[in-house]
Order: sequence, then structure tokens, then C-alpha cells
Amino acid sequence: MKKLVYHIHRTFAFFEDWSLFITVMVALLVAIANVMLRKLTSDVNLYWSDEVVRKTIFFTTYVGCIAAIRNRSLIRIDALPQLFPFMKKPLTLLNHLGVLVFSGFMVYLGCSLAVLVYNDQFAKTASLQIPEWYFYALFPVMGVMMFIRTLIVMVEDWCGIDLSKPPSRDGEV
Repeated sequence: MKKLVYHIHRTFAFFEDWSLFITVMVALLVAIANVMLRKLTSDVNLYWSDEVVRKTIFFTTYVGCIAAIRNRSLIRIDALPQLFPFMKKPLTLLNHLGVLVFSGFMVYLGCSLAVLVYNDQFAKTASLQIPEWYFYALFPVMGVMMFIRTLIVMVEDWCGIDLSKPPSRDGEV
């Protein structure tokens, strides 16, 4: 079980880190190219660059939420546990339950929205004419990943597992 949790953690971490890196680099390069073309020439412009940057921000917001859960930097109740240390565990549990509920809504509503947009033949991006349902399909995928990542963090917290080290041969992490 511990090896499975470790491998899921590593797979998610790989996806989170590299997808964020690649998408941000694409947005950065497109934005730089557009600015350079605008400043160096008077008639050349990448009309689709703003759309690429907007969709990148959309993607990085949701993948960033998953990475924030991994790093335990998602918004949470922070002042009360500092004033009353005995409330740290219950408030952490409340925080995790809130994220689980939110990710459940994200899966349910994201599936509904993706199907709705999929059935609309005119729902395409303005410049590149990419079907919008590709982007709305991201909601349920990220909801599932947030749910699983939160469960992994809960297992780490309550079972004392350290996922920064690979599991040993006897199954211990």
C-alpha cells in the first residue's frame, strides 16, 4: 500500500511540475515573441498570443492548486491553531474535508459543463478555433487529481509517512 501511495505521489508530482513548466514556458515564449514582433516591426503581430496566454493561466491555476495541496500551501485556517494548538488536528481535518468536497463538486460540475460545451458545435476559441470542451474537460480531471492528492496528504499526516524518500525493500516508506 505504501509503495502504491508513493508511486501515485511521484507520478502526480512529475505531471504537476513538468506540465506547469512547459505551459508557462510556452506562454512566456509566445508573449515575448509577440512583444518583440510588435516593437521591432510595425505590421507583424501574433493575433492568437493573448488567447494562448489566457488558456495557459487557466491551466496553471488548476494544476497549481494540486501542487499547492502537495506543498501544503493551499489556503487554510491558520490563526486559530497558533492561538490554540490543540485545535490544529481538527482544523486540518476540516480543511482536508473542505478540499475533498470542493474537488467532488469540481468533478461533478466539470463533467456536466464539459458535456454541455461538447454538445455546442459553435463553442470554439476565438482565434485558434480550438473546441472549448478540451479546456472544460480539465475540470473533472483536476478535481480527481485534487481529491487523490488530498487523500495522499491525509495519509502522510495521519500515518506519518514521508513521501520524500522512496520506499525501502520491506515496503516501508
